[in-house]
Amino acid sequence: MNKKGVVYLIGAGPGDPKLITVKGLECIKNSDTIVYDRLAGDRLLAFARPGTELIYVGKSPDRHTLKQDEINRLLVEKASQGKTIARLKGGDPFVFGRGGEEAEALSEAGITFEIVPGVTSAIAVPAYAGIPVTHRGFTSTLAVITGNEDPLKDDSGIQWEKIATGVGTLVFLMGMSNLPNITRRLIENGRSPQTPAALVRWGTRPEQQTLTGTLGDIGEKANKAGFTNPAVIIVGEVVSLREKLCWYERKPLFGKRVLVTRSREQASALSEAIEGLGGEPLEFPTIGVGDPEDYKPLDQAIDELSAFKWVIFTSVNGVAYFFNRLRRRHRDIRELAGSRICAIGPKTREALENYGLLVDYVPGEYRAEEIIAGLQGKVNAGERVLLPRADIARKMLAEALTGMGALVTDVTAYRTVMGGGDSAEIIRKLLNRDIHALTFTSSSTVQNFVKMLKFPDLKNLLAGVTVACIGPITSDTARDLGLKVDVVAREYTIEGLVEALLEYFRQPQYLAE
Repeated sequence: MNKKGVVYLIGAGPGDPKLITVKGLECIKNSDTIVYDRLAGDRLLAFARPGTELIYVGKSPDRHTLKQDEINRLLVEKASQGKTIARLKGGDPFVFGRGGEEAEALSEAGITFEIVPGVTSAIAVPAYAGIPVTHRGFTSTLAVITGNEDPLKDDSGIQWEKIATGVGTLVFLMGMSNLPNITRRLIENGRSPQTPAALVRWGTRPEQQTLTGTLGDIGEKANKAGFTNPAVIIVGEVVSLREKLCWYERKPLFGKRVLVTRSREQASALSEAIEGLGGEPLEFPTIGVGDPEDYKPLDQAIDELSAFKWVIFTSVNGVAYFFNRLRRRHRDIRELAGSRICAIGPKTREALENYGLLVDYVPGEYRAEEIIAGLQGKVNAGERVLLPRADIARKMLAEALTGMGALVTDVTAYRTVMGGGDSAEIIRKLLNRDIHALTFTSSSTVQNFVKMLKFPDLKNLLAGVTVACIGPITSDTARDLGLKVDVVAREYTIEGLVEALLEYFRQPQYLAE
């Protein structure tokens, strides 16, 4: 039986990828083909399954990749092949998204389709600018109007004489090229030139810009500021609430796009912290983790686990791979009953506590030198110490413990490998000055970043980009590779790195931007 194709017409929201609906995200994850627009967030494509066909059909005011009837035919053709299609559209597909036309074409061709509504920019963009489109103290009426129609044409479908004074809040979508005519037509039909007005460009994204004025002067202000599409025009008394309700643009990392180079498995904590502070994390995993090339040394250590007086874990990955292997060997934490546990950092300690283990020692600073100082007097000569860690871990800790008389077993619990980030896309964004900061959480993230980019003039490529490192070892590696380091965390944790980045961007020259 041949599989029947289906098309999901999905509203991707106005730009912030987290404004996608739960159902919209499910459709993206389960599709064979994604057909997407210019205003559908690129970060949503990362949720596609490996091998998903991606087709860009974006339109801009000066260029159309495909005409609308060609897009309609494309959807019909792909669905006729039995594929599941996610048609990803900015905002809501039925609010000036031409979703109705695409649905008609699918219906006429006998193709099954579903509409997945999205968060429309008509509501979300003003909200991100601190402008409620309705408010009991100002207005209870709202009109959403296309800005693409020339207000001066004789057969206009917009009843200007009614909306000018009959609706409290007017929201025009994609109307920047018609702004002078829109404002003139509203004033001619009775709307006061003193009515507050606002323009919001690239709303809900780091590039968001908001310009306020009155119906009488907003056009002149826009011309001076070079305001262009994509922008939302808001007219009404509710605009006066922006000064009090502005929230997004006041976040400390607003407007900053920050590159996260950690492995994909570990990136979420840093990404979420950046996003919560108003920045946009851009994940570019320069490292990954994998199984050791040879498990025999770790397996032998596990077989002798009860003989170790200390087990020292230096990372969350080390904890995960060690206990996964313990399970595979049909052993459990009872083997550690006679061992004392050391963890580098609170996250490693937390990972161990999740296995029901209490940690005996966590150093004040999370690097080998501090552990060595802290273990003086705790580790005695002749005691066996196990270090299950990465294949590329520094030898200083093992050598220092050996120098204290300990019998050290330093085994590879996991292997650090090159990440799978899209280097060409990162170079393009850096050249376009779309990335404002880089974050490095280990020496290997820096080394692999440089290897993966293979860019001949790294100094100029990173000119003006803030480089932030989690600690002195990482920053030394970055400098050795020719990077200018701007931020070094005092506390060698993700929280410390984020705090250091915040402190840097609180400097007067950045607050004035």
